[in-house]
Amino acid sequence: MMHELGHFVTAKAFGIRVHEFAFGFPPRIWGKRFGETEYTINWLPLGGFVRLEGEENPTGPRSLAARPAWQRLIVLGAGAGINLVLPVVLFAFALMVPHQEAEGRAVIAEAYPGAPAAEAGLLAGDVIISINGREAKNLPEASRLVRIYRGKTVDITVRRDGEFLTVPVESRWAPPAGQGPTGITIAPEAVAPDGRAFTVTVSVPPWEAFPQATRLTWDTMVLARNEIVSWFRGATRPEFQGPVGIAQTTGEVARSSETAAGAVSPLLELAALLSINLGIINLLPLPMLDGGRMFFVVLEVLRGGRRIAPEREAIVHMVGFVVFIALALVVTFFDISRIASGDSVFR
Repeated sequence: MMHELGHFVTAKAFGIRVHEFAFGFPPRIWGKRFGETEYTINWLPLGGFVRLEGEENPTGPRSLAARPAWQRLIVLGAGAGINLVLPVVLFAFALMVPHQEAEGRAVIAEAYPGAPAAEAGLLAGDVIISINGREAKNLPEASRLVRIYRGKTVDITVRRDGEFLTVPVESRWAPPAGQGPTGITIAPEAVAPDGRAFTVTVSVPPWEAFPQATRLTWDTMVLARNEIVSWFRGATRPEFQGPVGIAQTTGEVARSSETAAGAVSPLLELAALLSINLGIINLLPLPMLDGGRMFFVVLEVLRGGRRIAPEREAIVHMVGFVVFIALALVVTFFDISRIASGDSVFR
């Protein structure tokens, strides 16, 4: 709903008539009109929508389509913008809430012969200190930093026999199965008697949490971009989840903590990840999505203000809608099949 709130607020700010602000999709449960806008609650809780006057065809001076191109771009992009800003707040609260964090640096367990790391001189037993100048304070952080710089050469600093060594290593787009981008497997520097990594309960103060959350949000957007690029390169296969799969993921994340309080931080992080994914996907120039509508506005500007006929644009978005619904049904089928077979999202 925060996505729709972005459209709603910017439309109101530019004087565009908002006919409806809806939670969920019809059939309707309840509706109430305040001023010129009707606020509704619907039976299908799959997000929501904002119904603006003249979204594709100018019907009056207060219609979206009658507004200048720059205003339309702001209104259409505001939803995704909210999705990409909200995670800063969510990640910050996730950091401030007491939560478990892995303790101890990552150590190279194996460097595969012929892979970039081995060719650069890294050895099993090397302790990873930093990657491209950014401290890798634990195993999850080291793994994340390597994936952020996929397709680039990264400077990995390790500790070996009490000395520090920095070597350039290629972080590959499409490594062989099991090797990872640089061709190493990593493990915690120290483990508990049961084989699990040591963890410590931490809580970050607000003045540190928000800068860290901003960096974490940016890193997550880069990771999402890298994942999309890897799809087109054929390095990985797209994996989608519908509402059923997201509900399963939420339940598994909540149950992964021993206490209800311990689940708060992971759930906030999950909400931030979902928000970022929603924002990036909506900005893709695909029919029906906000990015697809923005594409037509940009095309109009490039054509010197000449618009694509509204009827043609509507057909393109309708085709996109049909494809989206078909994809959603397929994804939901596989989500239900996975749950019925007892499989976890994380396997």
